[in-house]
Amino acid sequence: MPSHANVKKLIEAELPSLIKLRHDLHKHPELSYAEERTSKLVQKELSALGIKFKAGLAEGTGVVGYLPASEGGAGGGAIALRADMDALPITEETGKAYASANPGVMHACGHDGHVSILIGAARVLSKLHRPKPITLVFQPAEEHGGGADSMCKQGALAGEKGGGIGDAVSRIYGLHGWPQLPLGHIATKPGPLMAATDDFEVIIKGTQAHGAYPHFGSDAIVATAQIITALQTIASRNVGPLDACVVTVGAIHAGTANNIIPGEVSFIGTIRTLRGDTKKLARERFFAIVEQGARAMGCEAKIKYMEGYPVVENDPETTERALSVARGVLGEGRVDRLEHATMGGEDFSYYGKHVPACFFFLGLKPRNAATYPTLHQPDFDFNDDALPLGVELMCELGVRG
Repeated sequence: MPSHANVKKLIEAELPSLIKLRHDLHKHPELSYAEERTSKLVQKELSALGIKFKAGLAEGTGVVGYLPASEGGAGGGAIALRADMDALPITEETGKAYASANPGVMHACGHDGHVSILIGAARVLSKLHRPKPITLVFQPAEEHGGGADSMCKQGALAGEKGGGIGDAVSRIYGLHGWPQLPLGHIATKPGPLMAATDDFEVIIKGTQAHGAYPHFGSDAIVATAQIITALQTIASRNVGPLDACVVTVGAIHAGTANNIIPGEVSFIGTIRTLRGDTKKLARERFFAIVEQGARAMGCEAKIKYMEGYPVVENDPETTERALSVARGVLGEGRVDRLEHATMGGEDFSYYGKHVPACFFFLGLKPRNAATYPTLHQPDFDFNDDALPLGVELMCELGVRG
């Protein structure tokens, strides 16, 4: 096994160019399934390292690289390391010199950092003794479109015989920069780590009327107001108080003038859960409240309900491996075993449906900082100081995980 000191030395030599790379990625963000430039950059990096890869996965931009086991290694199933590549439709407000040059698009979730970390790991791992093969998964469309699901369906984990490259994957690790966690720390837990993400679109159809004569119509706005309020009882009155469920309405659209009661109102939102039976219950109660609530007010409801990403379920054994490796790198005091899951979602969940998986959070908040811009905010920027630890952890997981 390579020594921790040797790994750190190799990372230190790569760090200046990795920071430059990260800034370049940040300046050129691309939305889900449109990561053409990013994909080409990844392919160029892998080619320069002599790493075999397969491109064109997941609607064209996904890339899977493969490092075989070193001579004398154990071989067998590969260890996979994953990075997501896409950005968000947000106008950047960081004011940084490398701020987005693509108007209305920015890396507000740190995927530029994730890609840079995995490229850094590829550079270092190519120089290390590898007991097992290592698969490098550069995935598009985490934010919108379930790129991980597409990668799995096209054989990214299945090896050459299943449409991918090299040996089939035996376990997979992924990370996410986490602004609430201090720099130099990592955090995770076995079992449910992040929530299932279901989305909904609703149209409430009433009968338009003059604002002065509401009795001639069916008020879709009043019906919608009562429905949205009632939806909050799913979490407060239907789901057990020690279980987790979030029902959020994120946007409402209706009306054209102050003296017209519109005939139609639309609203959209999301439901987050951590358990299958809670997910089923929340869906059933949602339909009952919306449909029956609309009917009670003389209106009609049309519902589009979309099942999103599954729960990110960390395999217990794989998670214990990751925690053990992290303690070896960081020491006990900077490896946090989370007590509770978070209600955010991640399509890393799809990998865990195929092989044992562990997802963990990498601290971004600078020391002594009271706050740090959080994910999906226009002033967020991945902390470059977290890059070396991210690379080191990925390398150590690749050779020891």
